[in-house]
Amino acid sequence: MLSSLRGRLNRPVSRNNGPMEPADFYTDLVAELYEPLRGSTPDPDECAALIERFGQPALELGCGGGDPLIALRLRGLAVEGVDSSADMLERCRAHAAAAGVNVVLHHQRMEDLDLGAAYPFIFLAGPTFNLLPDDDTALGALRAIRAHLEPGGVALVPLFEPEAAAPGTIGVARTGTDEGGSPISVTFVDQERDAEFRIQRSTLRYERRRAGNEPEVLDRVWTLHWYTQRRFRDLAAEAGLEVDGVLDQNGDPAAPEATDVSFVLRATDEPGV
Repeated sequence: MLSSLRGRLNRPVSRNNGPMEPADFYTDLVAELYEPLRGSTPDPDECAALIERFGQPALELGCGGGDPLIALRLRGLAVEGVDSSADMLERCRAHAAAAGVNVVLHHQRMEDLDLGAAYPFIFLAGPTFNLLPDDDTALGALRAIRAHLEPGGVALVPLFEPEAAAPGTIGVARTGTDEGGSPISVTFVDQERDAEFRIQRSTLRYERRRAGNEPEVLDRVWTLHWYTQRRFRDLAAEAGLEVDGVLDQNGDPAAPEATDVSFVLRATDEPGV
C-alpha cells in the first residue's frame, strides 16, 4: 500500500537522509506515523465557515492525510486537495474510502501548482507554507496561488515563527501507538537555527517497535522557514496578491510584531509576474 518498511524487518532499519526536498519529508515511515504523533488537528468548523463565506469549489493546499478535507467533504462542501507527498495522498484516499466520501486530489508541489482551474477560495488549514525552504520558493508558491484564484478570489495562509528547542527537550520523545497498537515515537535529535535567513533545521527520529520484529528507525531533517509580516507582505505584493488582513489565532487583527498569524490575501487586478 504505502511505500513503507513493511516486509523488511529482519534487521534494524536506520537511515539519516540529511537535507531533503520538502516534498520528500512526509514519506515512508514518517507518513505512517505522522497522524498518531501530531500534536493537534485543524478545526473543520472554522474551515467550513470560510468556505461558505468565500465560495466553492475551494482548494486546500497541503491536505496531507485528509484533515480537515474529509470532514469538509462529508458536509457536502466542494473542496479539492493538493499535496506534494504521494504517500500522504494515498493515506488520504484510504481515509476517504473508509468514510464513504469521494475526494479530488492532486499530487503537486505548491510552488509548481498547475491545475488548469481557478477557485474562489484557496486555503491552508495549518502553517504548511512554513515548509517551503526559502523566499524564492515561497514567491513561486504565492504566484501559483494567484494564478489559481478567480477574480477577487481569496487565499488564507497561516504562518508562524518556530521556537528554538527549549533546554531539556533535545532527546525527549513524543510517544503513541500506531493503527495496529505498536509503540511509536518521534524524538528531536538536534537542531540548527539561522535567524538571519529565518530557517530552522531539526533532525527528527521516528521509531516503531512491533512485537517480534527489530525496531524501525528513520531520521529525517525537518526544515522550517519563517517570515516577518513585512517580508511576507512584500512577497505577496510581488506575486500580485493584496493583503486584506493579518489575523491572530482568535481571528482578530494581529499586532504588527505577532509571529503566529494568518494572512488573508486577495487577487489584485493584475496578475503577478
